[in-house]
Amino acid sequence: MKHLLFAHHDKFSRTIVLALAILTIGIPLLTLLTPVESVFHCSAYTLSLLGKYLTFALVGLSLDLVWGYCGILALGQGAFFALGGYVMGMYLMRQIGARGVYGNPELPDFMVFLNWQELPWYWLGVNHFGVMLLLVGLVPGLLAWVFGGLAFRSRVTGVYLSIITQALTYALLLAFFRNEMGFGGNNGLTDFKDILGFNCQSEAVRVALFFLSGLALLGSYLLCHAVVHSKLGRVVMAIRDQEARVRFLGYRVELFKLWIFVFAAILAGIAGALYVPQVGIINPSEFSPLNSLEIVIWVAIGGRGTLYGAIIGAILVNYGKTVLTGLLPEAWLYILGSLFVLVTLLLPQGLVGWLRSYTKERSA
Repeated sequence: MKHLLFAHHDKFSRTIVLALAILTIGIPLLTLLTPVESVFHCSAYTLSLLGKYLTFALVGLSLDLVWGYCGILALGQGAFFALGGYVMGMYLMRQIGARGVYGNPELPDFMVFLNWQELPWYWLGVNHFGVMLLLVGLVPGLLAWVFGGLAFRSRVTGVYLSIITQALTYALLLAFFRNEMGFGGNNGLTDFKDILGFNCQSEAVRVALFFLSGLALLGSYLLCHAVVHSKLGRVVMAIRDQEARVRFLGYRVELFKLWIFVFAAILAGIAGALYVPQVGIINPSEFSPLNSLEIVIWVAIGGRGTLYGAIIGAILVNYGKTVLTGLLPEAWLYILGSLFVLVTLLLPQGLVGWLRSYTKERSA
């Protein structure tokens, strides 16, 4: 507990903030100011790849908030990520207008193909950028509020809570696969043209999306850092360590849990919204329970209960995935599983915990 309460004195926290700030500002500047043939110039592919890592780091950060600090092992964080992504995907699909294959100014191509006659009510208004921004946080936040309110009021905890969060994301996976849902079925939403009138494939848009991803991650980290070191954060960590005692002291434990759960869901939704225009597609596979399990592995490997450990774990694991799926595509899942087992057995506090212990021993 002590090392968490005094984490604001931790040099690793300051280092990660500085590193994120430098990357967020430095990479876009180098890309815009250097010629294409320069070694410092990032291609559109590299920018999208790095931006994707940042969005993964943001969803990992959101899970660390509920798992590392509140003790809620949520195996459905990927569902909130996907919902934010679908909201962004709906906005981008509406921006296509009459430029689609079927030339319908109102209906996306997949709706025309399926003989839909009009937009479903839940697609109305999403073509406005401001409405989309509101829904990116509102949709996952509302689901988390309803789901969390029922679960925490019923005092569902431990492995039972983990199972029902995974059941939630699997139920959404099955629902979004259905063409009748109006979200593109198995194919999802893709073929995006532009955002705010700018070509999604242009270098300027790629730079802007990377910058916004870095800014969102940096801002979210600072906000989460402030939350966990506030009175609210201290109560939440007490709930993680001794829930019965906190309840006996008169605190409404379920409200504290719900607040953190909803806040983390909103952060995951923002990550999903930034992810979609950079990869160019969103489909039901993002709801896969395996995706949510991977998020847990990122946090565990990086070091839960530190915030920056989740960021480091997400970036390192996904970089490894990019490299190893190219070299050993069939072996990646075995490598990831083995890495998780080894870290759990040998480094229970993750890479960050090991690094802090090593640094402390060297300075002693």
